Amino acid sequence: MTAAAFRNGWFHSGDLGIMTEDGYLAIVDRKKDMIKTGGENVASREVEEAIHQMPGVAEVAVFGVPHPRWVEAVVAVVVPNLGATLTEEAVITHTRSLWPGTDPQARRHRRRHAENPSGKILERQLRHEHNDLAADA
Repeated sequence: MTAAAFRNGWFHSGDLGIMTEDGYLAIVDRKKDMIKTGGENVASREVEEAIHQMPGVAEVAVFGVPHPRWVEAVVAVVVPNLGATLTEEAVITHTRSLWPGTDPQARRHRRRHAENPSGKILERQLRHEHNDLAADA
């Protein structure tokens, strides 16, 4: 995989970015984390950032799962802060207010995400756990 990442004198990291108005490169997501739903590409990181701005959100992971009609469904798994009460409708309303057109088709709440030793959320495990969430849609 390392050899495949180095091609024609360039390093292909798999990161996706945009040029800002100031001329800086801003990384917006990883190519493998881009969610393809209903003919659109949705950057999971942008949806996570929108949900993370909501009061009461401790952790959030956004990823795609197979969907029979849209190719993938957007799934947001939210961990509320201790003592906070979050509802699906509140998360959807908040997300739409910051990022119009975004509506995770399925949501789940948990007490804590599984993490690797460095504290990174194990999204591969979350995808596996929720892989059939939209199968009956």
